[in-house]
Amino acid sequence: MTAPANTVVRTGRDGDDLLVAVRDLKKHFPIREGALQKVVGHIKAVDGVSFDIRRGETVGLVGESGCGKTTLGRVVSGLTEPTDGGVYFGLGGEERRKLDTLLEVQSPDRTDEQSEALSALDANHRVDVMVGDAFDHYRRNCQVVFQESFASLNPRQLIKDIVGRPLRVHREASGSDLTERVVELLEQVGLGRQHLFRYPHQFSGGQRQRISIARALALDPELVILDEPTSALDVSVQAQILNLLHELQQERNLAYLFITHDLSVVRHMADRIVVMYVGKVAEAGPTQTIFERPEHPYTDALLASSPDMKESAQDLQALEGAIPDPALPPQGCRFHTRCPVATPACGWEVDDIVRWLEDEEGMFDELRDVERKSPFEAALSFRSEDAANRLAAALRSDAVPDAMRSAIEDLNTTGTDTRIRFTAVDEVQLTLRSEDHVAACVLNRGTSTEPS
Repeated sequence: MTAPANTVVRTGRDGDDLLVAVRDLKKHFPIREGALQKVVGHIKAVDGVSFDIRRGETVGLVGESGCGKTTLGRVVSGLTEPTDGGVYFGLGGEERRKLDTLLEVQSPDRTDEQSEALSALDANHRVDVMVGDAFDHYRRNCQVVFQESFASLNPRQLIKDIVGRPLRVHREASGSDLTERVVELLEQVGLGRQHLFRYPHQFSGGQRQRISIARALALDPELVILDEPTSALDVSVQAQILNLLHELQQERNLAYLFITHDLSVVRHMADRIVVMYVGKVAEAGPTQTIFERPEHPYTDALLASSPDMKESAQDLQALEGAIPDPALPPQGCRFHTRCPVATPACGWEVDDIVRWLEDEEGMFDELRDVERKSPFEAALSFRSEDAANRLAAALRSDAVPDAMRSAIEDLNTTGTDTRIRFTAVDEVQLTLRSEDHVAACVLNRGTSTEPS
């Protein structure tokens, strides 16, 4: 059963506890070349991501470096504008259902009434569209704690000014009242009045992160985005910060978007997990389900490569191969180029052959041109007939993965050209595996409905 295109995972509740709804979010960065800086392509950092964040819950966002986690966090926080899709804040249950119904209709097929209804929802709830009081309301209710605490704190300002700045900007306090509010915030994170007139460089890494948390809490927000908040800290300090965050969440009913690559941390902190790979969601669901019954090979690989998830270092498994170029992501399943259980239906393409040639000594140097008809069909021109014949022979042998070889529909050589056609496939969609658990994989491990 294919999950709705505009939804990643639901908690089974349709009440008014929804805080943020991310819908088909995309962020593409242009690639420019030449003296005129002509756009020749786009880096698809975030490429169609959808999920919900509810009041008082922690959503963990995990994946390798470069998968788009931080970019997604910046778009959700309003620090970066999306290329397409949207982040919606403060939707009620009925409004959320109305939004999802409208988004299921493609833009050209919407009636004028539907377009007006969607525009009204955007104006009141979509972060990159809302203005005035609506945006100010979101700005104060969404705060960020950055990975590098020293870089995010102004080295020329006293802690009193750093933590108190949000209160001054939003005209919440001034004078002695402001000072007392800052002291109260510092005490909540384990610091105190004696730290008011110090500079950031006079604190340890853990103390600076506490100051960042105090600043984020100054306006009593509903959502805090935590971008690797403990990755630069010692293990003992990490535990202190994580316990502090948990206590503050319980006291204030905070919602967290917890961005990290540390699976042991996210297992401790998150209610639900979203696993990203090359800009898209590979798997999402309740934390316990993800750790006990992962449905995507990439999630398996992350768990297998984490020291804290294994009993001994000898059990560690490293992901083989490089992360694909986000400017030209693989067709079908984006993980198939590194997947140990890839199938012919995973989306093999011409670029997979080019990548294979790059690893073959002498073969890539013989390649002159690649004339593509589609991502799945092309003619590869070589400098000699021998090189063209060698490629054809390799593609018919065990030199390439069995799944790649089985996906070839047509292969022939004429002179210095080798023509090849793979079975064309659509992009692998998220499929429902169990309640609130989805994964983008053609394989089925028996815990779900077959992908449609």
